[in-house]
Amino acid sequence: MKKILTLVCVSALGGILTLGAYKLFLDDSNNAILAQTETSPVFLPTTNVSAVKSIYNAPDLTLAAENSIHTVVHVKNLSVSSGQMTIEDLFYGRRPQRAQIGTGSGVIITGDGYIITNSHVIDNSQELSVTLNNNKTYPAKIIGSDSKTDIALLKIEADEALPYATFGDSDQAKIGEWVLAVGNPFNLTSTVTAGIISAKSRDLTGSNTQSFIQTDAAVNPGNSGGALVNNNGELIGINTAISSQTGSYIGYSFAVPSNIARKVIEDIMEYGNVQNGILGITGGALNSGIAEKIGVEDTEGVFIDSVVEDSGAEKAGLKNGDIIKEIDNIKVSKFSDLTGHLSSKRPNDVVNLTIIRNGTLKTIPVTLYKNNTITLPLVGQVKNAKSEDLKKLKASNGVKIVQLDSKYESYWKNNGVEEGSIITAINDIEIKNIEDAQNILKKRSSYDPLRIELINTNGEKERYNFK
Repeated sequence: MKKILTLVCVSALGGILTLGAYKLFLDDSNNAILAQTETSPVFLPTTNVSAVKSIYNAPDLTLAAENSIHTVVHVKNLSVSSGQMTIEDLFYGRRPQRAQIGTGSGVIITGDGYIITNSHVIDNSQELSVTLNNNKTYPAKIIGSDSKTDIALLKIEADEALPYATFGDSDQAKIGEWVLAVGNPFNLTSTVTAGIISAKSRDLTGSNTQSFIQTDAAVNPGNSGGALVNNNGELIGINTAISSQTGSYIGYSFAVPSNIARKVIEDIMEYGNVQNGILGITGGALNSGIAEKIGVEDTEGVFIDSVVEDSGAEKAGLKNGDIIKEIDNIKVSKFSDLTGHLSSKRPNDVVNLTIIRNGTLKTIPVTLYKNNTITLPLVGQVKNAKSEDLKKLKASNGVKIVQLDSKYESYWKNNGVEEGSIITAINDIEIKNIEDAQNILKKRSSYDPLRIELINTNGEKERYNFK
């Protein structure tokens, strides 16, 4: 028995020695573990080389910020609105009033205190004040404003020469160019945000009257009227609007181009109002559907549908069917490209239009005229009548219908009223020119009836009542 036990122990010990020798000298897994711990770790880049380089190529905007932050101011608007009436107010015949404070930004444009801002920033103001970046506050007065472009001009009397912004050429601004949005939204001194120009000639309403610069620089309520500057610190826009469903910034903001803003304030300073030079055409932007409909191959540009009588376009020889491709060497892809450039021009300025007519490219100079037409509700475009227009229909006064409103054109024509008819009175008041018509329309509420007296092209006097 003792021999058997000794034999088992010797066999077990032999097995242990054999297994240990195998693991030590023959098994590769142990060598793999040693190899892994002795091998240096490999580091893989998470960013390619070109991307790393682009970081160091980003523009230095510190100088632009330094040159612009002291030119931007905080604008405070104190207005008074009607409050909710109580029984006591009714009894004593009082009209409750409530003070409201609105805030925005502005940009100093001259050393003696002229400041540009948005028209909506100073609307209904009873009292205006401006706080500079050095925390000094001054009362401000309104020199003029233009609701169409949303630009207003203020003036303060400072006790020192003020830093002011230098205008840049917004026509030369490029999509993808770095810009700074500078504002003073909370009266905490100027705030700077950076981004790029995302698009140009943006029309937010579809009315073909707007031409904004779009940027992704963060702009929030209170930044309205602030500066959009390029990397040289030059003013290329006045921040005006954001696109948002919440009222806060979500990535899209819009600025009035500096060329338009500069022209508006120069008109206000020189003439007291804005001088608009018009081309004298109607039409629309091309796309694939319209191009197919009118039988042309171009899908970019503005096609001329009609030419306004006695306008610069008519005098220059523009015709229906012409396609405008450029204005003053600026490419025209949509209608806001055209209207945006025209907004920086005045009557008697000359613009060079590059057009396509019957497949041939040609350049035509056009002298812009002062707008002598207005839109009369329910009727359409009317203009001052010439003496021969009045004589033809035996009218002593009135304005001439030059284009019927497309929505009501069939109604008028079914009643024998064509272009060329003379409107002699509105709401029982005789009119001699479009200024008379404008004055009547300004006093009329949208709920008031509209009464039109006219002489149609057959010489018949007619009266129309609209409610």
